[in-house]
Amino acid sequence: MQPLIDNARTFGQRPEEFAKLAEGQSPEVLFITCADSRVVPALITGARPGQLFELRTAGNIVPPYASERPTSEAATIEYAVEVLGVQHIVVCGHSHCGAVGAVVRGDDLDAVPAVRDWLAHAADEPKCSDKADPTVAEAVQHHVLTQLLRLRSYPCIDKRLQAGQLSLHGWYYEVHTGAVREHRAATDTFEAL
Repeated sequence: MQPLIDNARTFGQRPEEFAKLAEGQSPEVLFITCADSRVVPALITGARPGQLFELRTAGNIVPPYASERPTSEAATIEYAVEVLGVQHIVVCGHSHCGAVGAVVRGDDLDAVPAVRDWLAHAADEPKCSDKADPTVAEAVQHHVLTQLLRLRSYPCIDKRLQAGQLSLHGWYYEVHTGAVREHRAATDTFEAL
């Protein structure tokens, strides 16, 4: 913890670098990814403050849209699309994902009921031909596509997609190599960016 505190102490000693951020934000991208500490969107993309609007959830799950019972995730997505006017949404899954792995393996999560109930939002069980694969690559990639499909059910996203004002992207990040792959609709595969 001490190195983090030391950095935080010196971080604010360069106010001239951050003064412009007080004028507001206008990110182009909503980046939806897992809360996993090994996934750092700004590090992966090289983004500077103000360039990414982030939504981090266990397993990068996008919950079903329900206007009568809004979630913080739905509010974040709606704000990014309707207020900030993001032009791109990236759903980025990652290798070695504990959440997706737990769903694939059918782990007993009764000791962590909030996690168990949250993972029920994963929709379909991610397809995985090798449940022993520690990267759960196939399952994570399937899961990313499921979350992109779920996003399309959000009215604000559907409206912007129909108007050609928004693009959706599915990414897969390998924590053990740093490689990033994007889903290509033409081949239905995840390929290097």
